[in-house]
Amino acid sequence: MLEISNKTNLLEQKSYKYSLQDVAEPNLQRDIYTEGMVPKVAFNHRRVPMNMPQEIWITDTSLRDGQQSVEPYSVDQIVKIYKLLNKLGGPFGIIRQTEFFIYSQKDRKAIEKCMELDLKFPEITTWIRASKEDFKLVRDLGIKETGILVSCSDYHIFKKMKMTRKEVMEHYLATVRDAFEAGIMPRCHLEDITRADFYGFVVPFVNELQKLSQEAGIPVRIRACDTMGYGVPYTEAAMPRSVAGIIYGLQHYADVPSEMLEWHGHNDFYKAVANASTAWLYGASAVNCSLLGIGERTGNVPLEAMVFEYASLRGSLDGMDPTVITEIADFFQNEVGYPVPDMTPFVGRNFNVTRAGIHADGLLKDKEIYTIFDTEKLLNRPATVQIGKASGLAGISYWINEAYRLTGDRKVDKRDPLVVALKEWIDKEYEDGRQTVLSNKELEAKINELAPGRFTR
Repeated sequence: MLEISNKTNLLEQKSYKYSLQDVAEPNLQRDIYTEGMVPKVAFNHRRVPMNMPQEIWITDTSLRDGQQSVEPYSVDQIVKIYKLLNKLGGPFGIIRQTEFFIYSQKDRKAIEKCMELDLKFPEITTWIRASKEDFKLVRDLGIKETGILVSCSDYHIFKKMKMTRKEVMEHYLATVRDAFEAGIMPRCHLEDITRADFYGFVVPFVNELQKLSQEAGIPVRIRACDTMGYGVPYTEAAMPRSVAGIIYGLQHYADVPSEMLEWHGHNDFYKAVANASTAWLYGASAVNCSLLGIGERTGNVPLEAMVFEYASLRGSLDGMDPTVITEIADFFQNEVGYPVPDMTPFVGRNFNVTRAGIHADGLLKDKEIYTIFDTEKLLNRPATVQIGKASGLAGISYWINEAYRLTGDRKVDKRDPLVVALKEWIDKEYEDGRQTVLSNKELEAKINELAPGRFTR
């Protein structure tokens, strides 16, 4: 059967509709996920078309997946994070949604306080246990959308849930019906999709979800969850690890429109950002992230990374304020007590610090030589240098001003007694045989010794 595609405006063969394969034994993809070995990346040399949606955005899971990996946030901290997300996302809501837990009284109080702010973005959604009682709770709070866990690999279906594919599909569909009956839009989290039987379970299941959605007159959002970070961004990679293939398949074989398709990745194999960008490029409107990448095990897609990926792909920040990223890093480090590793891109203390002497010389002559972009303008983080043997008084005063973000009358110059004393100490260090540059911690400790309480971060 032929029909005009509303995406390509070309006459295409109508997609084959896959049926559930209710197997007796789990398909654990052992050719790829061989026990005792590093997972393999297979290629089938099949390409799918790049299909960037007209509109793309970021969703946030800092208060759900992220909060599972740190000490629980206080209500005030949750409200502060929500405000920072709004400020970063800008007036057009590029950070479109964020999800909250709803289990405890504290969770619900935090939601209520955030709702009282009456901010349009990010939209408040929830993540709940799949029960009628929780659906009613969501509805009563006035929340329109909630996440529901629908694990889709045989690892989960057979090993964790102890069901068959048919049984688990019926269980999931009954849960979604309950959501529709409560007037709630479900966001189905297809857990472990990169180890799932894509055509034998995932596509048939999503097709059934689409039927229920049409009957109820309520849309359903599909979140493709790369729970273990197995996804790969490589062209012509085979399923189930191909991110492009997953996004294409959900659109082409399960009729999921871009605006209802979301990617959620983890960083176990250092591919979280590349995979999220691939999901955008091949048709998903949303990528789900957490601030600073905080999440299970190695973490989620860092939200701040996708802010810059967005700008790279679109050529504009579209109203986002990336200087808020620095505020967020400071908040997590100083108020939450989360130690941001010094070398973390965009947020670490050393991300735009050059250590090599020849690099430092170039940076002092023209910051553009060794700076990824204007970090002072975009992140409120001026590029700086590492103090070493040849830094001199000017270099030391430059380091102090940048490290402590001193401006105006608070800035120190090279004649300041503290700078002179530091220079004498540094010279003595190298006279005594030191070969390495001085670390931030060493300099801060010495400054605290020479001028206790003078500077705070």
